[in-house]
Amino acid sequence: MQLVLDTEQQQLRSTVRKLLADHNNVRSVVDGDDTYDAALWRHLAELGLTGLVVPEEQGGAGAGHVERCIVLEELGRALAPVPFFASAVLAVDALAALGDTEVLPALAAGEKIGALAVSPEWGPAPVSATERDGGWVLDGHVPFVISGDVADVFVVCTESGWFVAEDARRTALTTLDPTRGQARLDFAGTPARRLDTADPAAVLEKVRDLASVALAAEQVGGIAKVLETTVEYAKVRVQFGRAIGSYQAVKHACADLYSTSERAESLLRHAAWAADHDPDALPLAAATTQVFTGPAYFAAAASGLQLHGGIGYTWEHDAHLYYKRAKSSELLFGGHDEQLARLAGRLDGAS
Repeated sequence: MQLVLDTEQQQLRSTVRKLLADHNNVRSVVDGDDTYDAALWRHLAELGLTGLVVPEEQGGAGAGHVERCIVLEELGRALAPVPFFASAVLAVDALAALGDTEVLPALAAGEKIGALAVSPEWGPAPVSATERDGGWVLDGHVPFVISGDVADVFVVCTESGWFVAEDARRTALTTLDPTRGQARLDFAGTPARRLDTADPAAVLEKVRDLASVALAAEQVGGIAKVLETTVEYAKVRVQFGRAIGSYQAVKHACADLYSTSERAESLLRHAAWAADHDPDALPLAAATTQVFTGPAYFAAAASGLQLHGGIGYTWEHDAHLYYKRAKSSELLFGGHDEQLARLAGRLDGAS
């Protein structure tokens, strides 16, 4: 098991961090009318990052989940407002597991943006599929679809199986996290292509496990950024003639942030390694990682917000954006009780 990044992986991290430093413009989405940073998305695609885990013969980079998690860490650090999680993770993993070769290359190249349509409980979407005129049509609605407002392709899980649709009536939603869009999708006799699979439920479970690891990578990146900015602020903010970082209470809070960051990163490295090298260990590793990183990120973001004092509560400061991302991410795959129950089930199966 490799828990430390090698030289090439560290270079990948440096490259992505520099790209985001030069091109990420989160405020264009938060304060403007843009739904996502299209220019940054193009840069990510040009570097081949949107198809990292896609095999080379299908237009991808043929890399592993460890490498994709490195990219996600950096995107989480920067709160990059791009549909990477929806398209390069959820949609790509679903299509790869289903053996699709028609849409996957376009998603890998970043030419199209994909979105995954499942129920809020992470089950089949409340959509019916009907055979008509030698094809299939979809009817129904999906209430919450990550990046559904900007997607070109929808991968839909139904009780009848998996489908790909390229049309839907979408309604953008106002969400807690302004850096990650969501939408309601409505299908009404929408043409769709059915994807063959022997076990639709098993595909959904695999996609969820990989998504849990990917989300944890974003959360680990967010925790690291909160730690970095909070420590820097504690060094320069003076109160009662002393830098606030010299006070014991602030020192202890920063030490707790550091401890949280280290533990979260260790769990992530193991889960990402399992995704690449030990698929049997992935379900337990993914569940364990989410049980810790979800609440840990929110606690870290809340602590960072408080330690910044009044300035942290202003709209101009980014502390509240990390707070909102942390809470929305914590609940993205269900609340903490649901995550604990999922972990308990995996532990029971492993015993």
